[in-house]
Amino acid sequence: MKGDRVEIVVDAGGTTRTYEISATRAGRRVEITHGRGIVEVTESTRGGTAVRTARFMSGRVVALVEHPAPRPAQADDAAVRHLPHSA
Repeated sequence: MKGDRVEIVVDAGGTTRTYEISATRAGRRVEITHGRGIVEVTESTRGGTAVRTARFMSGRVVALVEHPAPRPAQADDAAVRHLPHSA
């Protein structure tokens, strides 16, 4: 969804560098895959076509943080009722 983003913190030899990949248009999503020593973050369209891809060596990735876009409350969202504590 537009506004979703992934922040990648990478060890750059004594310091860290931060990269960010985000879904820039409506209908796009950010996908994360990892395997064989590579972490891949891809912005893709509804049809699955990759728009932008970033690849990092998994041994260098310090943190991978997903930030979902704020979602508006839906009409059927009910208030949460807390259960009473038992003795």
